[in-house]
Parts: sequence; C-alpha cells; structure tokens
Amino acid sequence: MTETSIKAQHGQGRNCVITRRACFSSSHRYWLPEFSADDNAAYFGACSLAPGHGHNYELIVSMSGELDADGMVLNLSNVKRSISDEVTDQLNFRFLNDVWPEFDLTKAEGCLPTTEALVRIIWNRLEQHLPLVALRLYEHPRLWADYLGNSMEAYLTIRTHFAAAHRLARKELSQEENEKIYGKCARPNGHGHNYLVDVTVRGSIDKRTGMVCDLSALQCLVEDLVVEPFDHTNLNLDIPYFSTCVPTAENIALHISDRLKQPIKAIGASLHKIRLQESPNNAAEVYAETTQLDSISDNLEAVAMN
Repeated sequence: MTETSIKAQHGQGRNCVITRRACFSSSHRYWLPEFSADDNAAYFGACSLAPGHGHNYELIVSMSGELDADGMVLNLSNVKRSISDEVTDQLNFRFLNDVWPEFDLTKAEGCLPTTEALVRIIWNRLEQHLPLVALRLYEHPRLWADYLGNSMEAYLTIRTHFAAAHRLARKELSQEENEKIYGKCARPNGHGHNYLVDVTVRGSIDKRTGMVCDLSALQCLVEDLVVEPFDHTNLNLDIPYFSTCVPTAENIALHISDRLKQPIKAIGASLHKIRLQESPNNAAEVYAETTQLDSISDNLEAVAMN
C-alpha cells in the first residue's frame, strides 16, 4: 500500500509531554496565630518549633504541547528561565512564611506553606508562562505533593517501608504445580523483601492550614495499620489475611488499601493509591478510587484504538 500522507519533518505538529526539574532550599514553620502554643504543638508537632526548619525541595514541572519546526514542545532555555524567574529565584534560601503574600498569616486568606499549598501556588505563578499539565513537589524523598490544576485539590504522598518474608503458593496445589506458577518464590521456606510503600491521598487543601489532611495523623495510621503489624513478620504465618490469600505484591497492596481506606476517610481525605515496591524490578499499584480506575480504562481503550 502506498503511503498517501507525508509526515511532518522533525515531528512538527505531534503532541508530547516534557518535564523540567528544578531545586531550591527553603525553610518554613507551621504556626497559626489564632492557635495557642499548646494547640500549635499538638497539631503541628515539631514543625511548630521556632525558628522553623528547612528542606531541599525538588520541583518536577510537566508541560504538554505540539512539536514545533525544530522538534521541540518548548525551548528548554525559556522553560528554565520561567521557572527561575517565577519560582526558584524567589524561594531559594528564603523563609517561606515571609516570601509570598499567600503565606501572610496576618490576613484571613493567608495559609501555611505546606508542601501541597506551595505546589498549588507555584502552579498559579507558572501557568501563565508555561503549558502546565502537572506539578510534583518533593519536600524530601519520603513526602511529596502533586497538583493538576484542579482548584484546591491536591495529592499528598508519604513513603515508608517494612521488611517481611513470604512464600507464594496455593495450598490446594502440589509443590510441583506451585513451582510452575510461582517459580523460586514457591520454595518451601520462603524468602524476604524490604518493601517500600507509597500511600497517596487526595483532598482539598485547607485554606488556612494549607493541608490536605493532618499529616501526623496520616503517618500514625500508616505506622499503626501497616508498618507495625507487617514489619519483621512472615506474612503467610503472622498475618491472618494471608493464611488463605497468596501474599503476592498485588495482594499485599490490595490488603494495605483495604486497611487504610476508611481510616483515611475519617481524617478528611480519600485514599487515592497504594504503590508497593517489592524489589528494584517489581512493584504493584492499586487505585482505591473507582473514578481513577475508569480513567485508566478509558486511556487504555484510547491507546488501543490509535
């Protein structure tokens, strides 16, 4: 068959998403003037201590558009300049509470410079300069927030870990049959992993605290319901659920999701996703929200049709 259409040179007109990474170091303090000293300490913990504390922030900027005649969505030099002018030059080596008017707590509309509040305000400052599709802001490797431009809604992720042993085998099958399915993982005495767990919650950013939910409460839930009961166990023998369910990475992630969904709802957020990394080569993700599952299904259908 003769090709009737001529592809544009250098990909011109085709769509692509690009990302740019930027870093800055800043400090902040969580302290609301309308709270007493005891209430601030109870709500924000060590983050309420004066004169504040600092982080090496990492910002990931995702942008979308059509390739131009030079094969680029945007000139990266211009992207770098916009991010520097609007964000990093203004925030680097600064005390966040005093930098931008959005964090002026003497005003009723002022909010604390939390990770989720900060990433939303960064979006507001960049969107007039860049075709944004998503922002991710790492406060540190175990805590980050994602913002997609949806009003006050943001996603907050915390990362933790536990060490556990397991064996992959179905009781109704013979050893030989289990080894055909699970390979080495079916060996009788089991094996262990250092699991990484990412817990992502979704919610509206509080206009005053700047939080999607009480971060300390979220961390305590994950510690109490996941890390403490799972760490240094044999999952098959020590966790009742896995006495009748094969503890694959997929099933562990699903069980963590089931354990956390309602408690997270009780602290004012929605469990969005669990990501369980079993090894550098193997991970499982579970979306707790059906709307997200529907979105993934729609995307897969669109890819299959193209």
